Amino acid sequence: MRELLRSGPSDRPATAAQEMRTDRMNTIYAPAFAAFGGSAFGAISTIVTGWVTRRRRLRERHYARSISKRERLYRSFIEEASRVYADALVSDKSEIPQLVNLYALIGRMRILSSDQVVQAAERAGRLIIETYLSPNREFGDLPEFLEEMDPLRGFGEACRRELHSIPSH
Repeated sequence: MRELLRSGPSDRPATAAQEMRTDRMNTIYAPAFAAFGGSAFGAISTIVTGWVTRRRRLRERHYARSISKRERLYRSFIEEASRVYADALVSDKSEIPQLVNLYALIGRMRILSSDQVVQAAERAGRLIIETYLSPNREFGDLPEFLEEMDPLRGFGEACRRELHSIPSH
């Protein structure tokens, strides 16, 4: 009676019907596991592909925003510096609010830009202040200071180098 209640492997050999049933079960499970594995792999690859594509788009968007933000900042600085420099050429009284705006733009560049761009902007700012302190210029003086007429050349070149050096991931 104890042997009837025991539910473990028995010492007797399996019958042919039992072996056939086990083989049939193995052949049924193999395609099911293969199908499940293929479905799981397909789902995972779809998720990974979507994630990689999204990351790349976010990186491209961040790159474009970074370039755009710097271009706007540099354009504002060039416009303000040109306006203040033109005033400095013909006036010996500095426009303090305009100089404050100019130096505020340089402050923003310290956050976003390379050291070379900031240094070029500071040089342009110093040149503008020196121009205010120098005698006023007349139109007839133009040939003499033609080289000085572009105080932002170094700044523009530094900006161009920086914008071309930003990686475009």
